[in-house]
Amino acid sequence: MSVSTDAATQTICAPLPVLGRDVTVPLVTGGEVGYAALDYAASAPALQRVWDDVAAYAPYYGSVHRGAGYLSQLSTDLFENARRTVTEFLDCRADDQLVFTRSTTDSLNLLAAALPADCQVFVFETEHHASLLPWKDARVTYLDAPRTPRQAVATLESALAGRDPHGPALVCVTGASNVTGELWPVRELAAAAHAHGARIVLDAAQLAPHHPVSVRDLDVDWVAFSGHKLYAPFGSGVLAGRADWLRAAEPYLAGGGASRKVTRRQDGGVDVEWHESAARHEAGSPNVIGAYSIASACKALAEAGFDTLVAREQHLVEKVRTGLADVPEVRILSLFGDDAPRVGVISFVVEGWNSSHFAAALSAEYGIGVRDGLFCAHPLVRTLLGSDPQSQGECGAPEAAPGEKSLNAIRVSFGAGTPDEHVDRFVAAVRELVTEGATWTYRTEDGRCVPAV
Repeated sequence: MSVSTDAATQTICAPLPVLGRDVTVPLVTGGEVGYAALDYAASAPALQRVWDDVAAYAPYYGSVHRGAGYLSQLSTDLFENARRTVTEFLDCRADDQLVFTRSTTDSLNLLAAALPADCQVFVFETEHHASLLPWKDARVTYLDAPRTPRQAVATLESALAGRDPHGPALVCVTGASNVTGELWPVRELAAAAHAHGARIVLDAAQLAPHHPVSVRDLDVDWVAFSGHKLYAPFGSGVLAGRADWLRAAEPYLAGGGASRKVTRRQDGGVDVEWHESAARHEAGSPNVIGAYSIASACKALAEAGFDTLVAREQHLVEKVRTGLADVPEVRILSLFGDDAPRVGVISFVVEGWNSSHFAAALSAEYGIGVRDGLFCAHPLVRTLLGSDPQSQGECGAPEAAPGEKSLNAIRVSFGAGTPDEHVDRFVAAVRELVTEGATWTYRTEDGRCVPAV
């Protein structure tokens, strides 16, 4: 049996078919409605193509690497072919290395563990916590939130100009904000980093599902992303880029697969020779299904064509932004302004509403799933909200301590699997909630706003 990532070949149309598109959910007001999943920025639904490919492979699942049996050899080929597929999807350089990890967070923590001694790290306060927090063992400079792409480049150039020019340095930057959806000037930031002798890693968690990501074209040194945001929710992620720092570092995890040779010493200890390939940081049994699902998603997106996907997503973005702009009580959050290019991620607040209360009402009364809170980007959201007052309403924000001002926002996000009807229903629900109020009462339970029963 041969397993192909083309197992679900079909005419690709927009939106791409995803699991859950026929799920119905109960409403507190009675009856059921088709669920509108508008929280893609947290986890996107699995593409039907990915699910079908995994299901076709599942009976042939076996151990990866070193197994003599047919299923082990098949699974090993599948795993390594997946690595090649994702490498091509990212347009990596010939000598780049691609490591399969658990997520973007895991990828960036791996890179943090591989930093050379005395490395300086430069990161904007606007980053997701996955790229803001891993650098605890380095000398970190946190950069203030820029208000234009040009200011972002200027801020970085100024910071790099004052660094120690003889030591290693790394810049970490997002490709698309998980809060505002705005695209960052990655190519210009990479040029600034390299001009000052620094390297750059791109957090592409929110970029890769929406736009093509070319390591060569963007001229980044590494790129990291998660499968579960790329329509492949099977517990795998990717770190791809320069091999030298990864080869020189101690293995991220010590164990089988990372070791090439282990021998006992006469003093009773052991000597270990580690692999220099990606296996050095892939100890343990690899997540072959996770890797295969990412490769399947990469193929599906490439075959659909990013030009088509981007154009349709921008149609949805304009629908949402235009609809929200017609509601005076709504304020959309933005760093770079209304005209900034962005992916399908939009955060906003509603005057007179606590955001957790508003999101709970969207779910319970309309069957619409969005996100509320600070989105694992606390400094950025707090900067965007500033001192804007938010009423506690009937429910407090999950992150707000007793007596603390409630600072949180609502995020709607969508992508290749989102039908027009979902965003139309969302806009109509926002307008109705603002003008007529919630029809149900809500309370706080375990830090979450839920319908009162």
